[in-house]
Amino acid sequence: MISLPSAQAAPSFDDPLQMLRACHEKILRQCDTLKKLAAHLTNNGCDAQVQQAAQGILRYFDTAGQFHHQDEEENLFPALRSCPGVDATLLERLLADHVIMLCAWDALRPVLARLAEGKEVKLEAARSEKFIKSYTAHINVENAELLPMAATLLSPQQVALIGRKMAERRGAKFPESAGG
Repeated sequence: MISLPSAQAAPSFDDPLQMLRACHEKILRQCDTLKKLAAHLTNNGCDAQVQQAAQGILRYFDTAGQFHHQDEEENLFPALRSCPGVDATLLERLLADHVIMLCAWDALRPVLARLAEGKEVKLEAARSEKFIKSYTAHINVENAELLPMAATLLSPQQVALIGRKMAERRGAKFPESAGG
């Protein structure tokens, strides 16, 4: 049986760095679902569980996954670039990772879309592994290096602005008690 990720309360927009970390955890859970989907598909074919899992992965990476990349590329990285002591090489490496991850998603998405429709298609192990490995490695670096650097270098005003932009991107209300 494929267990789908459970919904957990995420940090609010007044703590955008924790929101990004929480999103990383959700991404890793989606990657785990993808692994289970691949194994289940091999043993059971494209049944209702495969369809449901594929639909969930698609929904996540087509919405929240895209917002996450925009949060980093349009708000977090530019804010960090303005800080003395920023590791610009790290930011460039992470941006390059985003391109690789997007290519891996573009290769995987059509297969998941067909599975979500109940069509019997082969999910190549190399395709799903490339996707999972690219995200896992990237998240490990962001959690270990990027987010701690951001917590150290960004001012409370910069953090509040990032949170406000993240909320706007999602059409959500920024908490009134939050900075700015």
